[in-house]
Amino acid sequence: MKDVCVIGAGIAGMTAAVKCAEKGIRVTLVSPAPSERAQSVMAMGGINAVTTYCEEGDSVDCHAKDTLKGGCFIAGDDAVRGLCSHAGEILDYLESIGTVFSVDEKGRPDRRAFGGQSHKRTYFCGSSTGKQIVSALVMEVRRYEAMGLIVRRLFTNFYSALIWDGVCYGAVLFDEKTNRPEIVYADALVIASGGLNTLFGKTTGAVQGGSYVTGKLFMQGVELKNLEFIQYHPTTLETYQKKMLISEAVRGEGGRLFYKDDSGNPVYFMEGKYGLKGNLQTRDVVAREIYNTGKEVFLDISFLDQKLIHERLSEVYDVCMKYRGIDITKEPIPVTPSVHFFMGGIAVKNNHETNIRNLFAVGEAASIYHGANRLGGNSLLAAIYSGRVAADEIASRESAGVRPDFSKELLETEKTIRRSGSDDSSFPVMYVRDMVAEVMLKNLGIVRNKESLEEGLESLEFYRSAAERIRYDASVQAFYNYSLMGVITLGKAVMESALFRKESRGAHYRSDYPEQEDDFGYSSIIRYCGDKLEIRYDRKREYES
Repeated sequence: MKDVCVIGAGIAGMTAAVKCAEKGIRVTLVSPAPSERAQSVMAMGGINAVTTYCEEGDSVDCHAKDTLKGGCFIAGDDAVRGLCSHAGEILDYLESIGTVFSVDEKGRPDRRAFGGQSHKRTYFCGSSTGKQIVSALVMEVRRYEAMGLIVRRLFTNFYSALIWDGVCYGAVLFDEKTNRPEIVYADALVIASGGLNTLFGKTTGAVQGGSYVTGKLFMQGVELKNLEFIQYHPTTLETYQKKMLISEAVRGEGGRLFYKDDSGNPVYFMEGKYGLKGNLQTRDVVAREIYNTGKEVFLDISFLDQKLIHERLSEVYDVCMKYRGIDITKEPIPVTPSVHFFMGGIAVKNNHETNIRNLFAVGEAASIYHGANRLGGNSLLAAIYSGRVAADEIASRESAGVRPDFSKELLETEKTIRRSGSDDSSFPVMYVRDMVAEVMLKNLGIVRNKESLEEGLESLEFYRSAAERIRYDASVQAFYNYSLMGVITLGKAVMESALFRKESRGAHYRSDYPEQEDDFGYSSIIRYCGDKLEIRYDRKREYES
């Protein structure tokens, strides 16, 4: 029997685990927290699919074309068409395991409009689609746990992959309960650790460790892709703790963006520039337009029927009332763009394998379907589809066979972790992490240029050199100490990728190169070579095979 280790227990990770278990493969499912705390839970808006209930004129081909166009045509055609062609089947699967989708007054599956789409094709569960899907998948995982095919490893972090001669044989994990590392051998390692939120600190997403996982793998030879494409969600609510997502569903239901002129009158700037559907432009466009106003911007749905708001946007109502005391049935929501989704991440082929044999990446951790900008409603679809694709590929292969001895690596890991908790630090690790996040937000914003990117790289190099010298902080979890270098190295890779792309495309906008250029119509690939980072464009489409 084959063994698989899955890092991350959100929707993508659970899907991969369940699909492997269905095929009789033993799975170790690793996460620092329960699935109910994964970022997947925060997905409110919905999931895209073309089904028998589609609008007249809609088709799988239309869905694929919208996705490719929204991503500025740098995503792989075959990968995107595979994603879109399986969407209806995935919707049926979700219903079969207990996901309850909203229906209209005639009892038919309901849909809402999302930005960048030519037709209404976003199915939803009120405003808690992510929660519904997570709940259904958690029950599936528990079913296979009872059968002995899935073992949950909670409060456990990834430390490194076991790689020898271009092949992955499992992972070194760090158990928070014992404060010790351990080796888990596997025939395949699946990375489902999510996006790079930790790198930016205060965002809309979870900050449990995706940045470190990707950064560490990068330092181990795994190639990364399209890191410069960072989606700023145009509508978030500022709170003390984080940026709270105001779902695109609000604009899909008719919400209008405006700012006030000097006389206090509302200016509906998106409609003024783009017409009646201006509020449903793609996220990169809306975020830049809000940024360009230079004013406080509001999102208004107070003119909608209160019953509709409470039934279809209940979570948005609750968030605004709980965190800011705003009654959205009576007053507009002050909104601001915030880092939300990472189109870039681990480079994978169409079967979701990386450049390392038997090492796979799925969900937001992988860069494959979204190109330069993700369409709303495609993230949940990609999470489930990618988990299924990786599991199918793993099931089709023979067991890895004889495994190298990694006991030396385990001893080195133990030394590093002991050092990371042995001394008080005069230069606190958490301070450095906060400063790195500040640099990323300041120098890699919605609009960036050569000067800001080079300044950011200089700052990150300073913190990298400091991280090599400082004694670690015994007052925090060992994970925060040993993960620091991986996070900073990843930050440099993101800055270098943005500096390398001398054009504006999708979510990457450079004021010094404001036009989209045909010569740059490819994905960027970055590789770690010690102190040097090598970047190239994937003109040979190496990651579409």
